[in-house]
Amino acid sequence: MTEKDASSEKIISDAMADPSPAKSMGDPGITPLSPSHTQNDTDQVPSGPSFVVVVAIDFGTTSSGYAYAFAKEPECIHTMRRWEGGDPGVSNQKTPTTILLTPDRKFHSFGYAARDFYHDLDPSESKHWLYLEKFKMKLHTTANLSINTDLHAANGKRVKALDIFAYALAFFKEQALKELSDQTGGEFDNSDVRWVITVPAIWKMPAKQFMREAAYKSGLVSRENPEQLIIALEPEAASIYCRKLRLHQMVDLGTQTTQNGFSPSDNVGSGMSQAKEHVRRNRQSRTFLVENVIGELWSELEEGDRYVVVDCGGGTVDLTVHQIRLPEGHLKELYKASGGPYGSIGIDYEFEKLLCKIFGQDFIDQFKIKRPAAWVDLMIAFESRKRAAAPDRTNPLNINLPFSFIDYYKKFRGHSVEHALRKSNVDFVKWSSQGMLRMNPDAMNSLFKPTIDHIIQHLTELFEKPEVSDIKFLFLVGGFAESPLLQQAVQNMLQGRSRIIIPHDVGLTILKGAVLFGLDPSVIKVRRSPLTYGVGVLNRFVEGKHPPEKLLVKDGTRWCTDVFDTFIAADQSVALGEMVKRSYTPAKPSQQVIVIHVYCSEKENASFISEPGVRKCGTLRLDVSGTESTAARREIQTLMQFGDTEIRAMAVDVSTGRTVKASIDFLSH
Repeated sequence: MTEKDASSEKIISDAMADPSPAKSMGDPGITPLSPSHTQNDTDQVPSGPSFVVVVAIDFGTTSSGYAYAFAKEPECIHTMRRWEGGDPGVSNQKTPTTILLTPDRKFHSFGYAARDFYHDLDPSESKHWLYLEKFKMKLHTTANLSINTDLHAANGKRVKALDIFAYALAFFKEQALKELSDQTGGEFDNSDVRWVITVPAIWKMPAKQFMREAAYKSGLVSRENPEQLIIALEPEAASIYCRKLRLHQMVDLGTQTTQNGFSPSDNVGSGMSQAKEHVRRNRQSRTFLVENVIGELWSELEEGDRYVVVDCGGGTVDLTVHQIRLPEGHLKELYKASGGPYGSIGIDYEFEKLLCKIFGQDFIDQFKIKRPAAWVDLMIAFESRKRAAAPDRTNPLNINLPFSFIDYYKKFRGHSVEHALRKSNVDFVKWSSQGMLRMNPDAMNSLFKPTIDHIIQHLTELFEKPEVSDIKFLFLVGGFAESPLLQQAVQNMLQGRSRIIIPHDVGLTILKGAVLFGLDPSVIKVRRSPLTYGVGVLNRFVEGKHPPEKLLVKDGTRWCTDVFDTFIAADQSVALGEMVKRSYTPAKPSQQVIVIHVYCSEKENASFISEPGVRKCGTLRLDVSGTESTAARREIQTLMQFGDTEIRAMAVDVSTGRTVKASIDFLSH
């Protein structure tokens, strides 16, 4: 190993992002022996223990579910049969992401069961129970997420987010193990399960880590056995499933050819309903629960083909660009995941804004707290009408107002709901004599507009990127992808530039893909790093290049403090299991403990750890006391492994082989 010339010599800086790092330097830290980047053979990723079954949990903003496959029959994916208590007009292969805790904060129920029980409570009782829905987005929108982040229940009381997520995962664990035990005819052991939890790709590292912490707390997996849980990225999971689609499992909006007996007309909405009817007639030919996933779309994909997956969920919209690498069909991520909080709950917020405009914000706020179950009812009524919105619809949509809404409004304002509507001047919304809000189709469509505009703007920007030229397919997946309004908007935007493909059971695409990912996590070989990672070091001070306030003189040597030594840059391609290795040496032979701080930033190139947006995300501590090294300079290797959905780091004292591993902590501030 050649020693670098002195000018490039660096020392690991133990300086926190302190305004005057010189004061906090303490120990001089370590200097690099060779800042070489070595790339391991990426195919040597340890496969880890083998599992009997893979269970994937799709923990969604609006609805959740699970699916599984046995390692022995990977092509058979079992999805949930039906959840009890489904809604009319809504597929109940998933259950609402709603949770109910008793007044003393114990878990009571999840999904339809939670909603129905809460709904049937007397209002005087229900205000003591803790009911939560659509809470997953809090992990995306909280700027400094931590283990102590709170959520608000419907009655306004605060609960720990970690507890809620852990309760939900424990519920799915119990459901899945019970179903597996029923199926195998014996007690099914949790240690035989590989768990997969899906998260949006655009989630930041703290939110992904939060999910893992919740899984530990729920008993899904233990800290001692972290590889039993894989965090999968939702659009990646969808991508893995989509490329295995058979032609009768999808609607192709881009071709005018007959597909399996139904021809997609220009009208997307009717095409979708014909397709659904077609699938219903053909149900006998394939079991609904166990599905074969050896694909025919595959035969159309060639080496280097690119496709975009647009995952439209309840909370977020995630866009991923993948390229096929044959012969094994591995996937390469061409452009880092993008998107934003533009899921279908945006339409619910628009509806709420409309109600506030008609009945007053003060009334709606009061009503939600005083009659929380009736509010839930109103949103369920809205949900089923929301699904009936279509570009070519001409007749109005009626939304039932719960009796307690009408009653409470009269008490609150002293006049009727009808009076409020007349007075409000809101176009296109009328009162029907049967006690319903009548919404003209334009009024309903305008509730979709802000959310759909965001998605289209995002797609437009994505298609302008050089990496995103020449896209063969655009897969539209996630529950919101069923919306004919969204389908038409995407079609108009693309204008035939690529084929739009929508899988049937579009809401289960991610779930099924997550199972496939759990069976073979190495299918995605190359990812883009979402952040820039590095460590803080000292460099030799260069006049004119380094800012004078960073000068630190130590034992007659002039150092520049706070230098960001980049391991990997944001949006850089990283292969699965790729290692970046650097060697350092203690600056003082007598040093007992070596501390290496890991920093990250969203910017591609950060020069100093003190820059805005750079934050400390992990620490490696290596105790080298009690071991004498004969080498002139002791070598400390730092290794960081990238390319997976999570990042690992370790440091090795080469002379003794002593190792410390660190999971990078994104949740402590």
